[in-house]
Amino acid sequence: MGVRPSVTKDPRTLAGQAGLTGAVVIGGDYQGLGIVRSLGRQGVPVVVLDDELSIARVSRFSTRTVRAPSLRDEAATLEALDAVRRTLGLEGWVLYPTREETVAALARNRADLAGSFRVPTPAWESVRYAWDKRATYRLAQELGIPTPRCWFPSDEGDLRDVDLRGPVIIKPAIKEHFIYETHAKAWRADSEQELRRLFARARSIVGDDEVIVQELIPGNGSQQFSYCALFKDGAALAGMTVQRRRQHPSDFGRASTFVETVELPALHEPSIRFLQAIGYYGLVELEYKLDQGDGQYKLLDVNARTWGYHSIGQAAGVDFAHLLYQDQVGQEVAEARTRPGVRWIRLATDIPNALVDLKAGRLRPGEYLRSLRGVHTEAVFTMRDPLPGLYELALLPYLFFKRGL
Repeated sequence: MGVRPSVTKDPRTLAGQAGLTGAVVIGGDYQGLGIVRSLGRQGVPVVVLDDELSIARVSRFSTRTVRAPSLRDEAATLEALDAVRRTLGLEGWVLYPTREETVAALARNRADLAGSFRVPTPAWESVRYAWDKRATYRLAQELGIPTPRCWFPSDEGDLRDVDLRGPVIIKPAIKEHFIYETHAKAWRADSEQELRRLFARARSIVGDDEVIVQELIPGNGSQQFSYCALFKDGAALAGMTVQRRRQHPSDFGRASTFVETVELPALHEPSIRFLQAIGYYGLVELEYKLDQGDGQYKLLDVNARTWGYHSIGQAAGVDFAHLLYQDQVGQEVAEARTRPGVRWIRLATDIPNALVDLKAGRLRPGEYLRSLRGVHTEAVFTMRDPLPGLYELALLPYLFFKRGL
């Protein structure tokens, strides 16, 4: 299985930038686009490697795009990286994964890849605590970091232990296959019958021992907060806390659609404690949900990579992707923190989701329109680089059916 290079810029561009350490962005959706723009604005050559139709390929800041047959399989990902390195001469370039399965592939093969690339993804011994949510929650509990109540049933008989005095959710321990199959992050169960039905369905997708049943903490995206950082040597070189104002879908959001930077010191200490415990290095997002019943911020997820809205950092004073690049090539990285009150939106998902919420009475028209007036940065569209925004509009049907947006 080979890589099919697809040149979108002057083929002399890379040769003309010989001697510069560039970056390979693996995945060219809006998250990858944010990395491309971050580095391209600083004059860093960027190659986009993707197995889908992606918007980053038309950005004025991308140097070259390469279409791979598949990046969902570990062996295929490694083969694609090796081929693009040999074909384009990318020795020593910095790798930026944007998907969970790519993070896992890089982490498991970090020692081998480090001979050809700069690999900011930490080793598997660290990444596995983000990859497998069972490991995430067990370690958090050992460290005294609040989490929702969890059950890890191996079979239907174990469901007897689940406390159904309130609704629960069924979610995968390893989300890769579940999300691609269902386009959902989790399912809600309000009864024993519903729990058993959904457990059986989830088990048929992810297999035995990979289903988590978790108490449902009330509230929508506005009750979710995140701590984001460039973490190194046990400390955050750069940090940011945000509130997820809106998400897609509204109940169990796979992605943020409207985010605002906030001051929330309560998330700093538990996040740093978790990252220190796993010896973490690199960019990371830890997601929490505020349980208004006991006032605790409870850890939901750890993403060992750039997160979807990372480009808000540039507007708020911290360019996370470029700071990681600087650290990887040996440049000095000054400590930095974002300022509060900066808002980011992805209109391609925020508007459709808002229409659903408006119809259901969960959102008022005036409230939504007022929120749009305070936006500082849009995930895709900017006049400085307009083509990705136009391309995304053309791709909306494809994105909907491919990944549910």
